[in-house]
Amino acid sequence: MADRRVVVTGMGAITPIGLNAEEFWDGLISGKSGAAKITKFDPSNLKTRFACEVKGFDPLNYLDKKAVRRMDLFVQYSMVATIQALSDSGLSPEKMSEEDKDKTGVLFGSGIGGIKTFETQAIINSTQGPARISPFFIPMMIPDIASGQISIEHGFRGPNYCIVSACATANNNMIDAFILIKQRMADTIITGGAEAPITELGVGGFNASRALSTRNDSPETASRPFDSTRDGFVIGEGGAALVLEELEHARKRGAKIYAEVVGTGLSADAYHITAPHPDGKGAILSMKMALRTANISIADVDYINMHGTSTPLGDIGETKAIKELFGEHAFKMNVSSTKSMTGHLLGAAGAVEAIASILTVKNDIIPPTINFEYPDPECDLNYTFNKAVKRKVNIAMSNAFGFGGHNTSVLFKKFKE
Repeated sequence: MADRRVVVTGMGAITPIGLNAEEFWDGLISGKSGAAKITKFDPSNLKTRFACEVKGFDPLNYLDKKAVRRMDLFVQYSMVATIQALSDSGLSPEKMSEEDKDKTGVLFGSGIGGIKTFETQAIINSTQGPARISPFFIPMMIPDIASGQISIEHGFRGPNYCIVSACATANNNMIDAFILIKQRMADTIITGGAEAPITELGVGGFNASRALSTRNDSPETASRPFDSTRDGFVIGEGGAALVLEELEHARKRGAKIYAEVVGTGLSADAYHITAPHPDGKGAILSMKMALRTANISIADVDYINMHGTSTPLGDIGETKAIKELFGEHAFKMNVSSTKSMTGHLLGAAGAVEAIASILTVKNDIIPPTINFEYPDPECDLNYTFNKAVKRKVNIAMSNAFGFGGHNTSVLFKKFKE
């Protein structure tokens, strides 16, 4: 039985630097920072008073007003990114056959889910009592509800679920989508992730764990991966959706193809609940598995979109892992962290950075790592600092790691017949 190839035929993105995939890419290659003072609530009592918020988002441009009231913001991001991705792919649910809908799945994740809904209803419970809790509290909050809402909206009856693995969430969902299509359990899957964590509880919680930058005097330069003065990540929000499709299915309908998904890797650090392994052992295993499943050599990789969160330990651990696995080739590749511009979108990060990686392959342009000023001797790779670089990119890897020691890697390749 012939092996099935999986391609990307559509993309949608709601990010702090653009409200669709094209705007997002333009923001990346121009080195735009999405960070600014928090506007969603009064942050004056927090250690970190800035974030990478989505600006100018209006769900009513895409969704019914009544439906929006019953969706947490992370679901709104999920729904709109999906509508964009379907439109971009040329897939019209209204015109799809019933058989096609049976073979179209949704794997869409969120690391935190409806934290604003949780926050609001917890306050109602403590001030007005449990009788006043909204009947929509649970279905608005649970992380899997984005997958459910997307399938209900568009009538997709294929595999439908949500993997939650902290900041590796979107990658994990994408990897399962890839496997399900390869295994003939679906022909098409809408996959990705969304997050809306910029709330007092969300920011306060990450402050308590000492994970966030506190560079309040210069928010736009606070996310500075690999710089020796980095002091934590900048929290972000948004969502991204990708249409993964079996190649022959895409060919039959004349779909445009952005790139091919050729390899995936998964591993655990088995080390600490929040800190990465200091030598990047789990990251090495994940990247090595992705190369093995794609049947490509280390010398074939041209670019890595690093997890690169701008934390003191994380950036060093991932750098060590890349050097250990790739050897001399580690210094011949371009690498960068687009989190320097978007901030860290937590469970949505893998989906947003997959789009960045795919467009890097498509356009042969490396997006930069902005805000670099001071070298860190332990971070010595070719990080493509401050300005985008033109370079032929045939294969790109996208890494996403999460609290709990979850490691994921996905390989995208220029599509060739």
